[in-house]
Amino acid sequence: MTTREIVLFVYDSLMAGEEQHERLAGARPLGKATTAPAYDLVDLGPNGALVAGGTVSVSGELYALEPATMAALDIHRGHPVLNQRTAIRLSDGREAQAYLVAHDQTAGRRRIRTGDWKTRRGASGAVGARDAGPMVRWAKRRFEPR
Repeated sequence: MTTREIVLFVYDSLMAGEEQHERLAGARPLGKATTAPAYDLVDLGPNGALVAGGTVSVSGELYALEPATMAALDIHRGHPVLNQRTAIRLSDGREAQAYLVAHDQTAGRRRIRTGDWKTRRGASGAVGARDAGPMVRWAKRRFEPR
């Protein structure tokens, strides 16, 4: 890694195989990583949100970015208004930059208890946590074609 590169932890639609991964074109992949158990991962629809003060170890990937790529990503993520890029602690003690949102920005949104963006949906594509609820199971049975 050159001294100019910035190490970024990504945990949502920026990860490999996800719809916004092309925004990391030119970034050097550094492998998988996990945060210390001090965050929450929140489903905001097309993107996830990393929130400090939780109890989950969030799974993600590390990339080394040149400052110009980082600046373009800052604009895309709305840093510092919508997301705040800041240093986070990884489970192995290292630090990396990541985009965080304030707790109040995620009020009423579903927490991804596994801490893994890629497993947020069940096998049918429906949101896993919502599939498991008793009201959803009742509604599926009640309105299922006979």
